[in-house]
Amino acid sequence: MVESPDARAAAVGETAADCARRAASHFEALLRERAGSIAAVIVEPLVQCATGMAMHDPLYLSLMRELCDRYEVHMIADEIAVGCGRTGTFFACEQASIWPDFLCLSKGISGGYLPLSLVMTRDSVYEAFYSDEVSRAFLHSHSYTGNPLACRAALATLSIFDEDGVIEANRLLADKVTRKLEPLASHQRVRHFRQQGMIWAFDAVLDDADTSFASRFFTLGLKHELLLRPIGNTVYIMPPYILDDDEVDQLAASTQTVFEQALDGAP
Repeated sequence: MVESPDARAAAVGETAADCARRAASHFEALLRERAGSIAAVIVEPLVQCATGMAMHDPLYLSLMRELCDRYEVHMIADEIAVGCGRTGTFFACEQASIWPDFLCLSKGISGGYLPLSLVMTRDSVYEAFYSDEVSRAFLHSHSYTGNPLACRAALATLSIFDEDGVIEANRLLADKVTRKLEPLASHQRVRHFRQQGMIWAFDAVLDDADTSFASRFFTLGLKHELLLRPIGNTVYIMPPYILDDDEVDQLAASTQTVFEQALDGAP
């Protein structure tokens, strides 16, 4: 594990790009010492979700790509959550103008209809497994490899992305949601309100003794027709791409109501 490029770590006067450079320097130090025993590095581009929606500058990906090339370490991009238009481009890596050696996709690739995961890689990697020798062949498989029904759902989803201009529509929708969430962004008990494409997150300012905020928020959210599950004190919103104006209004208003109630300790 290496230092996170999380923009929330910026000191006074620093930018998100400064955090990216500092984290990349830490990564380079690791590679200088141990590159010979490191096969690959895995990164969740632009937004590291499970650690509390840590968002970083695309510069970090560019610097990581350069370092991986220099030290001959494979770069693996986990775009399972952040791919398929979620960050504002179809692939999050596009915003850094780089491509990894492996790219993992799932979730949005089939529009939520059927479970599907896939791994893309470069031709040079794929071709390395072509051999008459069993010891070199890539023999991993399971009963449902190449599920044709899930793949057909994915093809239909990709057609919708193309024909309906989903990425462009998402940018307009994201602007609407951000405007509606402004009261939360300026709330005195909110820190680090942040947004990347169709992802919003903020950190609740809590007493150290408050360990049940996330469960309170989740339970209260269900009562207001919201399915939101905070990570610790971090509330995040990753809505579907098909919200209409009324649903945007409901999302913003209900999120603020639930936040206020959760802060008050309401059951």
